[in-house]
Amino acid sequence: MKKKIVLIVFVGLFVGIFQQVLSSAPAFARKYRMSCKTCHNPFPRLKPFGEEFAANGFVLEEQQAPRYFVKTGDEDLSLIRNLPLAFRIEGHMIYDNEGKDKFDFATPYLIKLVSGGTLAKNIAYYFYFFFSERGEVAGLEDAFLYFSDLFGSGISVAIGQFAVSDPLFKSELRLTYENYRIYKVKPGNSKIDLVYDRGVTISYGLKTGTDLTLEILNGNGIDEADFFKNFDSDKYKNVFGRISQDMGDNFRIGAFGYLGKEEQEGEVNSVWMAGVDGTFTSTNLELNIQYMEREDDNPFFLAGNTVDYRIKGGFAELLYFPRGDDSKWYSAALFNWIDYGGLRNEFQSLSFHLGLLLRRNVRLVGEVTYVFKDLNEKYTRFGLGLITAI
Repeated sequence: MKKKIVLIVFVGLFVGIFQQVLSSAPAFARKYRMSCKTCHNPFPRLKPFGEEFAANGFVLEEQQAPRYFVKTGDEDLSLIRNLPLAFRIEGHMIYDNEGKDKFDFATPYLIKLVSGGTLAKNIAYYFYFFFSERGEVAGLEDAFLYFSDLFGSGISVAIGQFAVSDPLFKSELRLTYENYRIYKVKPGNSKIDLVYDRGVTISYGLKTGTDLTLEILNGNGIDEADFFKNFDSDKYKNVFGRISQDMGDNFRIGAFGYLGKEEQEGEVNSVWMAGVDGTFTSTNLELNIQYMEREDDNPFFLAGNTVDYRIKGGFAELLYFPRGDDSKWYSAALFNWIDYGGLRNEFQSLSFHLGLLLRRNVRLVGEVTYVFKDLNEKYTRFGLGLITAI
């Protein structure tokens, strides 16, 4: 029996397989004939240059040439010569996921089409479509138009659907299989969280290293429209605000606030969230820390409810690159913590991740996650993966 357990653990650690394609389409590398290393270290994690490239509408001004657009004879028409496309295919074989004490062939886990590019000067688009996610056609998540340097004001605007938490830390660009769990918390029957929603994002950067972001949101996620073709399920609009400040070349601090309401069956839930975060970077290390609190006054939408529900939590993520941008391997650790304030038991987990770059666009990874607390359960998840960008 002991030999069987050891074998299961060994196989779970070294055989769980999945594949995925870089969320920021590798068509950009083909278009500009540059290495993925220019923007990523390693993919899909963005370097400062990659963040600047995305903020500029996926354009390198000094390399942008008319040959990337079809000549139609109409100066007011911009048609991309080759539509940038990429695919992400992900499959898993995981042992002891969510404490189930078994192997699961989750293949394919998702199949995703990614596209993004420049439509015209200072206008870009980005989206990805799930052909399949966990066995269902999931549809769109990120899907927006992006206007950079609007009317020469320095203000950028994104309209569509996106992750509310993108100005904090982008979960789509994380290196670990384990996610930033605090962003997905929704107490009771609430539909408000910090993942995907529809709305508008307005951002502005000052020369002092200060970045300002404002989001105006529906506040009910990205479910389908109702019978009357309305996406917003109530009359309220919610607001997310963010400020961050560079403190020299290696340290950044930030704070955010979220204020909103939602209505179900005639009952209203008022929500506020607030948090702080910080990032420290050096040639070899990156440390990301997020802490936030959330309060709902009626997440179960009960008549006459007067009880406030407070949740707090966050994460700490440490990345190590032994040779900086030239590292062929790296490691990561991620600690998640959520205190549900009496709604359910506390959650704590710690993940260890190791990655090896076989090529700039091929990454072999292994990960172990130990869950200390989850509904009074403890368990360990093992997996090994192969990540490719096509």
